[in-house]
Amino acid sequence: MAGFSARGAEFLRAHLINLILALALASLALTPSLVPRPTVFQGVMAGLWFMIGFQLGFAVRAAARILARRVHGGRSASGAATDPPAGTSPAAQSSRSPLRAAGLAAAIGVGFLVYVLGYGALVVSWQNEVRALVEMEPVDGAGHLAFLISMFTTLLLLFGIVRGIRALRQAAGAQVARRGGSLRQARWASHATGLVAVLALVLGLLGGGLGVVAEVYQDRDAATPEGITAPVLPGRSGGPDSALAWDGLGRQGRAFAGGGPSAAQISAVTGTAAQEPVRVYAGLSQGADLHARAELVVAELERHGGFDREVLLLATPTGSGWLEPQAIAALEYLYAGDVASASMQYSTQPSWVSFLFDPELPEDSSRALFEAVHERWRELPEAERPRLVVYGLSLGALGMSGSFEDLDDLLARTDAALFTGPPSNTEPWATLQANRDPGSPVWQPVYREGEQVRWQSKPGDFAALGGAWQQPRLGYLQHATDPITWLDPAVILRSPEWLQGPSAAGGRGPDVSDSMRWIPGVTFAHLVADMLVSEAVPPSHGHNFGDVAVDGWAQVLPGHGRSQAELDAVQTVVEQIDTQNPSWE
Repeated sequence: MAGFSARGAEFLRAHLINLILALALASLALTPSLVPRPTVFQGVMAGLWFMIGFQLGFAVRAAARILARRVHGGRSASGAATDPPAGTSPAAQSSRSPLRAAGLAAAIGVGFLVYVLGYGALVVSWQNEVRALVEMEPVDGAGHLAFLISMFTTLLLLFGIVRGIRALRQAAGAQVARRGGSLRQARWASHATGLVAVLALVLGLLGGGLGVVAEVYQDRDAATPEGITAPVLPGRSGGPDSALAWDGLGRQGRAFAGGGPSAAQISAVTGTAAQEPVRVYAGLSQGADLHARAELVVAELERHGGFDREVLLLATPTGSGWLEPQAIAALEYLYAGDVASASMQYSTQPSWVSFLFDPELPEDSSRALFEAVHERWRELPEAERPRLVVYGLSLGALGMSGSFEDLDDLLARTDAALFTGPPSNTEPWATLQANRDPGSPVWQPVYREGEQVRWQSKPGDFAALGGAWQQPRLGYLQHATDPITWLDPAVILRSPEWLQGPSAAGGRGPDVSDSMRWIPGVTFAHLVADMLVSEAVPPSHGHNFGDVAVDGWAQVLPGHGRSQAELDAVQTVVEQIDTQNPSWE
């Protein structure tokens, strides 16, 4: 027992800084964020941050030793040697007093337990507060257990990786020593081996991870979603009257062309006669480049009578080619199927890959599509032109917005625009946000009293602003708890406006926890993590906009003639549509 206590006390003494930093970072990982996280995911994050903090402790201790040597020349401030007497091991020093060692270990252990229990209760209260704000049930006992299991599993996995790297370092140092190298050379060999191992692991995970992602999404792109079959209705790409092959549309193109309501379904919901909606899509393999693909879309619209419809919708998909089905169907229900929707694929990768490695691709694709369609649209007699409308969600909003120079250009060349959950670097969104009317909150701004641009978080927000909303109109669907919209590198060093002040005073959105605080670096990391679970919340929160698509289109593009009862019926049906894919893809 005495030996065990001595070893425990020595470990605590030697790694106290590591443990303090590990607890600090794990504690920060559990502070409130914009959206609640699944308990397993939260456990993984806590375990990861704990291990990062523990390893950071070694760097802090090394820096402290270097600083001490430079300041004191290897001696303490009093002039005494800082190293223990020769021949005396640290373990022997600690074991001189087994009772004291046991007492120290017990005291630290009790303090650790008190901290974990106390902070754990606080974390539970934070998480349940965040869950309540987004209309989710509180975490139960099973959730707590899942958190603990995932956290300790993550720690064990990471600990195994660290031990493996340490074994490589020791082997490298021993090899140099056996060959007659000096102690200094052995240390350098050990450090270099560790650095190479870490870099190899990181690059391997990054490169291998991206390779796996690419392969997985390419395989997905070749597959067809369950329940989707080639169109038998007229006016669909990949159908019997289409020049674009079904197999070439890609997974998401097939989901788009083979999905959506028929004229009969629209009539059943609205009680009015309806046409078969036109849906045109060109896959990544169809056309030598963006411009060739855009010309195929124009030809396909001509073939299916898309330019003869009342509404012509141009939509930019997310990275993998996905189009939010609720938004497209909502417009088709509103206008009794007298709608032609067109889009084209620019990648098979998820949105975050395109955003990081080819951020201009969505804009280039959108611009090619819009310019090609707009050129043909302008050739029509003005009285015979369909109402030209643009749309995009998430990375799609960034891409389609980039087709225009500024707000004036957008309004001059379209009849309406609806952008959902735009990333923070989207223009003109960022400029409009920065120049909003004084007194309006950043999470739901007002720009020039809402004359041409308005923001909506829940149904009715567009109309609630009052005053005249001139046409053409630009509408943004935006939530205060959407991490994709608020992810901005500036958050690393500066407190964002959307976190300034309590929700009761309008400083932050009503569904943003007042317990959430800006922490340099940490808040940005929270946003990155929250992006992965941004749709695991009910509508009206996070990156989930299923409850505002109908009202959004009804307000941005008036003239549909639907009564409130009809709008309610459409909304009920749209909410039941399976989105099939998270929009961050």
